Amino acid sequence: MSLMTSGNRRDFLSAGIKLTAAGTLLGAGLSSRTAAAAACPPENLMQIDVSHYLLRNVRLEEAFVRHHDVITATRTGLYDIEVNGATIAGIHAAGFSSTLPAWDAAGHILLPATRDMHIHLDKTFYGDGWRAPLPRKSVIDMIHQEEQILPEIVPTSEMRAEKLIGLLQSKGSTEARSHCNIDPISKLDGLAHLQQAIENHRQDFTAKIVAFPQHGLLRSRVEGMMREAMKMGANFVGGLDPTNVDGAMEKSLDTMFSIALDFAAPVDIHLHETEPHGVAAIRYMLKTVRENPQLKGKVTISHAFALGTLSGSELDAMIEELKAQQFSIATTVPIGRVIMPLPQLRAAGVPVWSGTDTIADHWQPFGSGSMLEKANVYAQLYRGPDEFSLSRALGIATNEVLPLNSQGEQQWPKAQDSATMMLVAASCSAEAVAHVAPVIATFHNGKQVFGQLKKI
Repeated sequence: MSLMTSGNRRDFLSAGIKLTAAGTLLGAGLSSRTAAAAACPPENLMQIDVSHYLLRNVRLEEAFVRHHDVITATRTGLYDIEVNGATIAGIHAAGFSSTLPAWDAAGHILLPATRDMHIHLDKTFYGDGWRAPLPRKSVIDMIHQEEQILPEIVPTSEMRAEKLIGLLQSKGSTEARSHCNIDPISKLDGLAHLQQAIENHRQDFTAKIVAFPQHGLLRSRVEGMMREAMKMGANFVGGLDPTNVDGAMEKSLDTMFSIALDFAAPVDIHLHETEPHGVAAIRYMLKTVRENPQLKGKVTISHAFALGTLSGSELDAMIEELKAQQFSIATTVPIGRVIMPLPQLRAAGVPVWSGTDTIADHWQPFGSGSMLEKANVYAQLYRGPDEFSLSRALGIATNEVLPLNSQGEQQWPKAQDSATMMLVAASCSAEAVAHVAPVIATFHNGKQVFGQLKKI
């Protein structure tokens, strides 16, 4: 069998991911609780309802297995995990003598919970049946479409956001960074609704909000509204394509950074531009941070497709400067013509986070809510199919929290770590990534927020 060309491989992967997501969305509209009730679980299957308990028969990774210095497998063992409140109180040998209430993990692998670092919880069709996006020609065309759709979806956005939170929990995510429209149509209503949805889940889900000028910071004249959003409690100042949408790169970026400086807030900007002015925008942002050291370590570039247009020494120099100014990159691990330098960024120490972006809205219908799926795509595009590479790919979905370090030494979980984790139907993290293995149970600060386990 001949090897596929890079372009054909990416087309093949794109088709496969769409099929996977389509299967997930067949259940759109059913909350995890509704789905669980419909399944009529057998007796003794239940969510953990106490704060101090044991998870018995938990599979943990212990080390890599090597053959002639080649990593061929991952050694695991069974343990009993003691959880007390929000933390892992102890890691005991299986069969640990205890009178604590106990539930059976049935040998499933315990992994760190995933984190969705780029999603739009505030605007989604999810929970209201199937609805495909309309054809589009440009980002501006999509903005015009959104102006027509927002009056319909904003009034029910709190409910939709909560359903989306339930989907993320069922896929192993209990933390997100959500962008929220600040625009002349939804004004600040979408932000208020999203804040309420997050508040309703304050015990089982954590989310930070980016005030996002989706229709352009300058184009839609929302600087004042953005400032009001920050006063209301938004955590990040957002921005959008300063040339293609706002038509004035320096003025747009200066306005965004001015808001960030005035509120001592971090920045997360959508930068889709791949033309030379996309690279120019990144360089201008780096220059701004050099001139304003208080911004160092506080800038995330989402998408950053312009980096995929660089190569050789020019790319190396850009990565070094991104590292020096402590920028981070948020990616959806795109499948397309632009091949992103994600491995080079990670290897250089630039934080690279991933997110699902959209699950089902007027932009895209392909999201499944699974960050394991993002790790799987990353592995296929960049890492490779071997045990070590698959295990490392998981880091892009967990903000680099991994059971084993690159030397194969056990580093997670440890006693006193946060009990924010997931049980996955796999034998190790490599298999979980390769097969996008089902999540059996999800825990946020010790509280089980998805799944049912057998009480023993």
